[in-house]
Amino acid sequence: MGQSRRVFTREVTPEAVNLVTDGGHSTAQVSRDLGITPNLLRRRTQAVTDDPVTAFPCEGRRKPHDEELTRFTREWGDARAGFFKKVVAAYFAKPSA
Repeated sequence: MGQSRRVFTREVTPEAVNLVTDGGHSTAQVSRDLGITPNLLRRRTQAVTDDPVTAFPCEGRRKPHDEELTRFTREWGDARAGFFKKVVAAYFAKPSA
């Protein structure tokens, strides 16, 4: 049977990144100590250095681009649903010959 996926609390990743960036520890050492992969820790560290405000999008914190994309997707779905309602209503409103 395959291994189950490990689940970490939300605090583990930011604390691990802080150990690497502020604590002066190496990525390899922190990843070995916490039991996470070095690649994951490197990606998270890079995300924090690129954009520290939206590095960990939890609890409703999302990038403005993602929020705009969600809004456009919702509007497009509403418009498409309205169009199909009109088409179906027009189709069934025709008298049968």
